[in-house]
Amino acid sequence: MLSTNVISRLFGLFAHTRFPKSMQYAINRFYVDYFKINLDEFECLETYPTLNALFTRTLKKERLLQTTPFNLISPTDSLITESGHIAQEMALQIKGKSYKVADLLGEIGHDFATYSFLNLYLSPRDYHHYHAPCDLEILEARYFSGKLLPVNYASLYKNENLFVQNERVVLKMRCNYNQSIMYYVAVGALNVGKMQFLFDKSIQTNAKNGDCIYSYKQPIVLRAGDEIGFFEMGSTIVLIAEANWNVKAGHVVKMGDEIGTLQSQKR
Repeated sequence: MLSTNVISRLFGLFAHTRFPKSMQYAINRFYVDYFKINLDEFECLETYPTLNALFTRTLKKERLLQTTPFNLISPTDSLITESGHIAQEMALQIKGKSYKVADLLGEIGHDFATYSFLNLYLSPRDYHHYHAPCDLEILEARYFSGKLLPVNYASLYKNENLFVQNERVVLKMRCNYNQSIMYYVAVGALNVGKMQFLFDKSIQTNAKNGDCIYSYKQPIVLRAGDEIGFFEMGSTIVLIAEANWNVKAGHVVKMGDEIGTLQSQKR
């Protein structure tokens, strides 16, 4: 039986293949109809030469960003699957399923007592690019190899420590307004052929090279709403931050919507 990683690589090959124009249109049309994708903010269906080009479609015009000092905006178009405060070094992947935050981040010895978590699920129908939630600096990127289990509700309830088991990239960031450290985790999933990071093209995912750390002596400076990268299909972003969320499980957000505020004072 093929592993989910191999299945994802094979699907990635299919998605990147440029079929004859009429056949490609039919493939793209089926995908749009099946997942009920709204293309109002995007180019028309005929413009995408591959299924992957449709997955990774870009916005035709800039979104309105609800940015003010200490404000956090949604980095993605997503369903909020869980949110809350970290308690006893544990966070939730879904109600009833907890995991150790240090295991997710590879950050041993950090005190997360004042931190909160937010899980943003990108479905196959969503815009798949992810953006900066506030003005910040990227200090480090950590790649963790792993499985590519689905991240939908059924899988979240079925699999223990799913986010920890799955391939992921952890971005360690410093927020400008209060100088606190935020962790921004892009979690891989079934049929996510790659995760792309525009600030560092050397970060390779769905790869066989094993875990890797990318440190930046000169931090990567981003403004709120700047694009960080994109999934080559849907997946999940997990935010671990000293923040107060004003969204909760079941809410649907668009990139640029206000989702919470940073705590005003750094510990």
